[in-house]
Amino acid sequence: MIQVQQDLLVLEAQSGNNEAFECLVISFHAPLVKFSYNLSGNEALAKDAIQDVWISISKKLHQLKDPRAFKSWIYRAVRWRTLDLLKAKSNQYQTLQDVALTVELDESAIERQQLLNAIAQLPKRERTVIYLHYLSELSLVEIAMVLEIPVGTVKSRLHRARNKLQLHFEK
Repeated sequence: MIQVQQDLLVLEAQSGNNEAFECLVISFHAPLVKFSYNLSGNEALAKDAIQDVWISISKKLHQLKDPRAFKSWIYRAVRWRTLDLLKAKSNQYQTLQDVALTVELDESAIERQQLLNAIAQLPKRERTVIYLHYLSELSLVEIAMVLEIPVGTVKSRLHRARNKLQLHFEK
């Protein structure tokens, strides 16, 4: 979804258009679940976090002053809700790894899985920045807003993460 479309949908949703809100949900739901899962490592917790955030966003969308900030605003909300659920219910959820099924993978899927495994081995700060930048396609400024850190720190973490991934695959 291009920025202009997103801005218009946000404005429409703020004025009470339920169809516009549904379009935002459709556009952002899957990437937000992936982001929450990346933070928590737990599929059930991620889905609960996203559901809670959508409920909250539906009530607070009118408070958003700049529709261009919607993407970073919602990612920040997901981040905080996921961390809250991790603290509150750490033992209630069974991790996806505990119930994963063995699946035969083709070569490209194996390479992708190796990359995801390498990313998973990064420190949490660097892993989060890599995920937001490459998998969620957020800009450096949006990442800074989501993580509530300076853009320079985002750049440093991204640089460190890239170097670690490069070293991992040079072995």
